[in-house]
Amino acid sequence: MTDITMIRAAAERIKGKARVTPLLSSPFLDEIAGRKLWLKPECLQHTGSFKFRGAWSAISALSPEDRKRGVIAFSSGNHAQGVALAAARHGISAVIIMPSDAPTIKIENTRALGAEVVLFDRATEDRDEVAAKYNKDRNLTLIKPFDNPYVLAGQGTTGLEIAAQAAKEGVTDADVLVPCGGGGLTSGIALALEADASAMRVHPCEPENFDDVARSLKSGKIEVNPAKNGSVCDAIITPSPGKLTFPLMQRLCAPAVVVSDNECLQAMALAFDRLRIVIEPGGAAALAGALFHSDELQGEHVIVVASGGNVDRPMFEIALETTP
Repeated sequence: MTDITMIRAAAERIKGKARVTPLLSSPFLDEIAGRKLWLKPECLQHTGSFKFRGAWSAISALSPEDRKRGVIAFSSGNHAQGVALAAARHGISAVIIMPSDAPTIKIENTRALGAEVVLFDRATEDRDEVAAKYNKDRNLTLIKPFDNPYVLAGQGTTGLEIAAQAAKEGVTDADVLVPCGGGGLTSGIALALEADASAMRVHPCEPENFDDVARSLKSGKIEVNPAKNGSVCDAIITPSPGKLTFPLMQRLCAPAVVVSDNECLQAMALAFDRLRIVIEPGGAAALAGALFHSDELQGEHVIVVASGGNVDRPMFEIALETTP
């Protein structure tokens, strides 16, 4: 089970490898949110998302023998690119199982980083089964996107940075909104803030119809999404919360915030207009929650994580044309 000691150890392993992303602000966004809004742009992280943190953490923690054999992962794109780059920088091979409907830029970037990409149909095939079948005779180490304690610890380093950066701004009490798929980033940040900024409240943010974490937190058990696709927020569409991450979110998180696809597109446009940063739809879920669901928050400050920026040009153009 991941704990704060593992997160601090991960922070040491990724020091000088991952970027320390800043906290950004805009008076215009403050006005819409009705409170001071701070945005942590993990879209500026290596490979365009926070996933590099967990990938480096997990691969760097492998034994030399396991690392030499190579790694395998499944992902709609951001974890794929993070694992591909971390593997390349360690000088090892990587195989990535990706849905065929993932954004083209994510598939192309993963291949460009040196990984072998295997595509599957997420509507009819199970990614775990595809990965297991492909890895049957290769003995690669599976780096899961969120149900891996070292991946989770790596994502938690984002929370350590939030706590330290917010403290420098005099902020110790805030709602912290995090785009949430399987819950690795959300639970990692929650663990870090429990230790370093215990007055902060972490809210998972999910798209409508793919709100498995929101429903799971309400019911007290892991709930499954009936659909496997159908949202622009591809980066945070997962079948259900992770077995490792859900107990942590259940213990540490405030209620989830559920946002619409249109709200995410609006948030993307506002982030570009006011902060000049590019966020992908799923990565904008937390900003959408802060801007359009302010009545679900309680503090004078809100900190949102922009978890990724790997968006195809056509989708970004759609976002820029989206109006309230």
